[in-house]
Amino acid sequence: MISVVIPTLNAQDSLPRCFDSLIGATVRGLVREVIVADGGSSDETLAIADGAGAHVTSAVRNRGAQLQEGARAARHEWLLFLHPQTALEAGWDSEAESFIERVTLERPFAASFRFGLDEFGPQARRREILAALRCWLFGLPRGNQGLLIPRRFYQKLGGHRATAMDDIDLVRRIGRRRLAMLRARAVNMREPRESHLALLLLHALRVPPGVVSKLAR
Repeated sequence: MISVVIPTLNAQDSLPRCFDSLIGATVRGLVREVIVADGGSSDETLAIADGAGAHVTSAVRNRGAQLQEGARAARHEWLLFLHPQTALEAGWDSEAESFIERVTLERPFAASFRFGLDEFGPQARRREILAALRCWLFGLPRGNQGLLIPRRFYQKLGGHRATAMDDIDLVRRIGRRRLAMLRARAVNMREPRESHLALLLLHALRVPPGVVSKLAR
């Protein structure tokens, strides 16, 4: 039912944890395949993916292009995009299955998970609160929160683009009225190197993706 797509680049330290969070759903038959879209890793990423039984496809070193290539290789009707540093917490599969059962071809929806950090301390909790606030105010979850979407809907939207904020760009095209926030968390090993708050604001203000990409350079 679900093809999981994971873009990688030297992700040997985080990928096993991501795979582990998919085991239960794979045993149940909800996850039918895992696709690793690699951008040219030089560490043990590909060996780990092969050992886990994932299908490996190659793409140019650009996350949007890697996600698009992984989606092209997918064979099932639902796509789940995950970053390699992201692990879905226990019980996500039951909630995702319930969500899938409620979506129809006439009314396509996508879903993201709540953002979480695999860290202790008040700073991590503040970051989680800020992420929840961003989703509530702007309807803009990041790629490290995962994205579950029907493949036909994804293709109709044009898929990911090679932009500075490929994940936010796609979510904006989905539209907040067609995006559900699931209760399960996507727990991340680390925060992205940059917060991209200025870029998030530009997207919220509907600035064209091409202009955002130029400003991010």
